[in-house]
Order: sequence, then structure tokens, then C-alpha cells
Amino acid sequence: SGIRGHRRASALADVDRLRAETNRTSLDVGVEAANAYLMLQERRRTAALVSEQIAFARDVVSAANARYASGTAPQSDVLRAEVEVARLHAMTRALIGEVRAAEAMLNTSLAIDADASVPPLAALALPQAVPSWATIRAALASRPELAGGRAEIARADAEVLVMRDMFKPMATIRTGPSYTMTDGRGWMAMVGLSLPIWRSKLKAGVAEAQAMRSMAEADLRAMTRMIEGEAAVAVSQLQAARDRQTALNTDVLPRARMAIEPVVASYASGQLPLVSVIEAVQALWLVQSDLITADTQLGLAWARLGRAIGSYEAIVQ
Repeated sequence: SGIRGHRRASALADVDRLRAETNRTSLDVGVEAANAYLMLQERRRTAALVSEQIAFARDVVSAANARYASGTAPQSDVLRAEVEVARLHAMTRALIGEVRAAEAMLNTSLAIDADASVPPLAALALPQAVPSWATIRAALASRPELAGGRAEIARADAEVLVMRDMFKPMATIRTGPSYTMTDGRGWMAMVGLSLPIWRSKLKAGVAEAQAMRSMAEADLRAMTRMIEGEAAVAVSQLQAARDRQTALNTDVLPRARMAIEPVVASYASGQLPLVSVIEAVQALWLVQSDLITADTQLGLAWARLGRAIGSYEAIVQ
């Protein structure tokens, strides 16, 4: 019979399934490393932004002191500006721990000592265009989950052939050394033939193997639909993240910056209170923080799309 050959095919299918599982784990590790990279970059950019905010807040304190000294502003303006500086210093102290935590996470994801120093990170170089759906759908065939599903079907096919070959007579030849009390040491050879008699049990085994194959095919179809849906969601999320980042960078941020100089000039001339300056500055800082978050979300969206496609090239650019 061909049982041994079919069992070998089943074992090779198991090897393919395990290889696909290894590839899936590699993709997950790659996405975790990309996420850790983006989180660290976001924390460092936020820390740099807070440093710029502290420098500007100190200038506001100086302006408030000058107006208070000239008698054109109350002391409360100076205290309010100093509160803003103190708030930013507290944020800076908190960000030191957050940056260290993000560095430890990145080192861990890269199999480096958690306390190792992390050099300055390069700026992200994200692709400009989102791949077409036809390109994405064609690339989905390389997903390791689908490769594992196909390997499971191949293994089930081999098991079906094994059970079918159980209906065939099987010859057995055995040989080896022997020892008897009368003849002493010698050599023995044995030839046998097994005939399948309980055919109902064999039919049940074939039916079970075929059912397992049908289940593997159904699992593959369901997994294919799920992966296509995951990729479609990732594309939509990527487009949304890109639209938000573009709007903040090209429209909202320039407007927020344009509002700063007139407000500061009006405060210096005594036309506006200090609270107007602080509100305008805080609005600018909020937009800058939103832009950093939007850049990070855009990178995360690319990483999720790369994982959905199953391609390192889409994850790391």
C-alpha cells in the first residue's frame, strides 16, 4: 500500500503549517517593533515640543513682568504666566519617564537590553500612495495564515488517502536474529499478509478524514474572507489617518501660527489681556500636539496595513 508515502506527505504538510506559523509570529514581532518605534518617536517629539513651549512661556513671563513694572498690567498676569511655566515643567518631568519606558519597549521588541541607550531616530519615510485594492488583494495570498490553512488541507488530503489505502491488503516482511533452546542462535524471516475484514470501520475512518478535509476547506474560506475584510478596514483607516494629518499640516497649523503674532503684539501694546495670549498659545500647542499624534497614527495605520497584507515592505519603509 501507499500508506507510508501518504503519511510522509502528511508530515510535510505539518512542516509547511509550522513554517507558516513561524512567519506569522515574525510579522507580529515586526509590527510590535514598528509600534514601539513610533511610540518612542512620538514621546521624543512631544518632549521637544514642550521644551519649545517652555521657552515661549518664559518670554510671556518676561512680557508680563515688563507690563507689571510699568503699571499697565496687574500682578495676576505675572502669576498666571508663571503657572503656565510650572505646568510645562511638570509635563517635562513626566515625559522623561515616558521616554525611558518607550525606549525600553523598543529595545525589548528588538531583542536588546531594556536599559540600552537608543540613538536619535530617523524621520519616518512613509509611502506616498496607498496601494490599489487589486494589488492588495493579490498580495493577500502570501498571508501566513492562508498558507497554514492550505497546508492543513494538504494534510487532510493525505489522511484521506491513508484511510483509503487501508482497504488494500498489506504484505509484511520481517527478518532478524533469533534464539531457540533446540537450535540455539539463528536467523528468522517472517512473511505475512493482512486482509481488511472490518470494512465498516474503515469506511467510517474514510468518512471522518473527508469530514476533516471539508472542515479545513471551510476554515480556509472563512479565513480568506476575514483577511480581506481586515485589509479593507486597514486601507480605510490609513486613508482617514492621512486625511487628518494632511488637514492639520496644511490648513490648521498655519492658521494657528498666524494667530500668535497679532495677539502678542496686542498684549504688548495693552490692547488685550494676558489670558488672550495664553489661549492663543495653548491653541497652537494643542494643534502641534495633534499633528504629532496624527503623524504617529499614520505610521501605525501603515503598519496595520502591512500586517494585513503580510508584507514587511509595507510595514517598514
